[in-house]
Amino acid sequence: MHLKLGSLLGWTLILPTIPGTIASVSNGAQLESDQSLLWGTYRPNLYFGLRPRLPQSLMSGLMWFGTQDYTQFQNIRHDCSQSDNLDAYTWTEHDMRQGGVEIIKDGQNNVEIKIEWIKVPGGMHGGSWAARISGKPIVIGKPLRISMIYYFGLEGLGSLDWESEQDDDGVTEPVHLSGSTPDLGQFNIRIEDGPDNRFTKYGGRSEDFKSRIGKTHYFGTGMSAGDVWKAKEYLYQHLGYRAQAIIMPYKDEPVKPDPAFVITMGNTIARESNFYAVQKTYDGTFSFDVVFDSQSAGTKVDSATITHGIESFVSRFDREFQSRFPTRHDAPSDELAFSKAITSNLMGGIGYFYGSSIIDRAYKADWDQDEDDEEDQTVVKPEPKLQPPRSLLTATPSRSFFPRGFYWDEGFHLLLIGAWDNDLSLEILKDWVDLIDDDGWVGREQILGEEARSKVPEQFQAQYPSNANPPTLTMAVTAFIERLLSNRSGSGPTDEELGLGGDSQKVFASGGSNEYGNSKESNKHLHDHGLALSYLRSIYPPLRRHYDWFRSTQRGQIKAYARKARSRTEAYRWRGRTQDHVLTSGMDDYPRGPPHAGELHLDLISWMGFFTRTMKSIATFLGEKEDEAYFAEIEANILGNIEDLHWSEENEILV
Repeated sequence: MHLKLGSLLGWTLILPTIPGTIASVSNGAQLESDQSLLWGTYRPNLYFGLRPRLPQSLMSGLMWFGTQDYTQFQNIRHDCSQSDNLDAYTWTEHDMRQGGVEIIKDGQNNVEIKIEWIKVPGGMHGGSWAARISGKPIVIGKPLRISMIYYFGLEGLGSLDWESEQDDDGVTEPVHLSGSTPDLGQFNIRIEDGPDNRFTKYGGRSEDFKSRIGKTHYFGTGMSAGDVWKAKEYLYQHLGYRAQAIIMPYKDEPVKPDPAFVITMGNTIARESNFYAVQKTYDGTFSFDVVFDSQSAGTKVDSATITHGIESFVSRFDREFQSRFPTRHDAPSDELAFSKAITSNLMGGIGYFYGSSIIDRAYKADWDQDEDDEEDQTVVKPEPKLQPPRSLLTATPSRSFFPRGFYWDEGFHLLLIGAWDNDLSLEILKDWVDLIDDDGWVGREQILGEEARSKVPEQFQAQYPSNANPPTLTMAVTAFIERLLSNRSGSGPTDEELGLGGDSQKVFASGGSNEYGNSKESNKHLHDHGLALSYLRSIYPPLRRHYDWFRSTQRGQIKAYARKARSRTEAYRWRGRTQDHVLTSGMDDYPRGPPHAGELHLDLISWMGFFTRTMKSIATFLGEKEDEAYFAEIEANILGNIEDLHWSEENEILV
């Protein structure tokens, strides 16, 4: 991989020294910040799913299938899947602290689904929230017959109870649930139809089902711990078994019952249920609300609140987005929509994951050994082992194909996330830093829990502590510092005094605006230097450990190949090399020539230069003088060795 040195090392950051006593962080301020991010669309692998940032708690999700024929039941939409062949699913607006709007176009079922989700702050348990889910035909004049399912499942301590009347034929009133958990307190849930809905009432054998037609159907069951993510599987079996029993008497009849009457839930609630699903089958345009009311908030979210809240959120989001990322005055209107969608889909791809991972501490790739290790010809067998569960808040590269955390991607994700919501980016960064183990290693791919593993072929599930990934998290630290500098008072030092003038480059500044937070919760660390200092002190030791791990495990050979360089230590080589791929580099299939234990990689030494400069700058800010000098010396050695080891005089390029 050939890179210009400036593209990686030009990102200079020098931190201002903050004089005086650092203000302490109050528990109340921290609690408030936590509450604003407790609930979210933290199940990005689903078309729409909500959960709190808690390891085992309440989770919810949306499913649907067409009822125009029986084959559509085989294609229940739930988790984002390329095989569903949807026309589109995209967040047009999204702010994890406030809400979002998602548009889903399912041409196969002729439905455009609009999901408008808002958060209502208040109380001590993350506040309340509501989702208005509506649908209309994509092609006017073509039938829209759809069955919509919304479910809630509780894992861990607490209770979740059905409060509505039970009827074997279904219910016509809004559905009510109640529950409580140690972390969420007491809460109420309501699922309520809009005023103009039309249920499916006409079709084959309608007279045989008239007592059930036009009603909401439901199903409650007990799920084993950790099984809520299998909701689709549970419901597919329940609906399928019922449908088989219902259709059997008609197998020899010329007129079969309409699928909308047959593929319905049984209106049963099992004892000790912790999972409830609600089904509504529509004919044409529809709308229904799902409301979660936290009792500690002291208010009830009604239809008018939702309508006003959605309008207010969309207007505020548009205003804040254009302030944060202004477009050209002559830009076409679709350019703004595209920009908003890019940002919103990144935010809507943030997930909270909890569970065990698989690590193989024995295996090494064929070319991972150094030349001086050749005498050891022992064949090491793979030893993948489950690790204790961990949690992670992270963005995801792809909701359908890669719905999990990737180290290489996350540093880039955090540049844009931080420009929109500084403190959310710091929460994510801190979760990644907390994954750094005692040796300084962090897995490049975070496959946490059974649900995440279900999306990964078995041969790719294990992570290897000999393998690295580009240390892009340091870019997030750099960007945070630059936002601090942009928000400093006018009496502070100049950019030139801080080393940020002249030719030095900056990481992802916000289009001409010095305001980065969209609410007081989103930029506390920018306006409170005490919080900023405390945060940097908390991540510095594990980042230092991570840095030392890189230097010791990804080193390259200089002396063994009689190479001439100013430094005898600063040379680097990616481990995890195969004949055709270097997955660890992030440039998976970039052509590099035949593998060899003596090769050196320009991209990795450049990343190490950037990592070193970042660590030096943090050390400067924290007053760690010895560390500052240590990193400065290594930085100089890296710069010298890039020239000595990678500059081709003949071709006049770095190689």
